[in-house]
Amino acid sequence: MVSFSHVAVAVKDLQESIELYSELLGFPPALVREIPDRKIKLALFKTASGNIELISSTDPDSPIQKFVDNRGGGLHHISLKVPDIKIKLKELKEKGFRLIDETPRLGGEGRPIAFVHPSAFSNVLIELEEE
Repeated sequence: MVSFSHVAVAVKDLQESIELYSELLGFPPALVREIPDRKIKLALFKTASGNIELISSTDPDSPIQKFVDNRGGGLHHISLKVPDIKIKLKELKEKGFRLIDETPRLGGEGRPIAFVHPSAFSNVLIELEEE
C-alpha cells in the first residue's frame, strides 16, 4: 500500500525558513542534514500526519538552485512511501511512465528513493520512498 511521506518545499534561505516553520509548527526540525552528492541541505519537520521537508541549494549549479532561481522557491515534490521501490519502478516503467531515476538512491533519511518525471503528474515531481 502506498502512503504519504512528505511534501518538499524549495527555499532560498534554509535558516530563515527553519525559523519561520518552527514558529508556525511550534517545534524545531527533527533533522537538519547536508547531502553533498545532491548539492542540497534539508530540514525535516515531522508532524502527526506527514512531514514537511525544506530543501535549499549548497551549489549555484544545483537543480534546486535552478528551481529557486526560476520559480522563487515553493512546492518542489511530493513523496510517497512504497513497500518495494524496485518493484514499483519496474511497474511504472512497464506502464510507460518517464522515470528520472531507474534505480533507487539514498534519500535524506537514509532510505532508498527515486523520482518520477513531473510530466505525468500535472507538472508535480513525485518522489517514491521505500518504507
